[in-house]
Amino acid sequence: MDKQVIEYAGEPVGITVPENGKVKFIAVKFHVMNLDEQLFATPEEVNAAIRRLAVHNPPRLHS
Repeated sequence: MDKQVIEYAGEPVGITVPENGKVKFIAVKFHVMNLDEQLFATPEEVNAAIRRLAVHNPPRLHS
């Protein structure tokens, strides 16, 4: 597993880094900070968690 950029709504919101056979999410945008440093099985699980979080806390995207 390599590092991977995670995007939401076309903007980078963090990265995943390998850790003990899983991936750790490192958030770089405020609206996904609740997920910062959490471990997930796959990057796809990170994306699903971000989508669930966004339903309750929509990001404020700048134009």
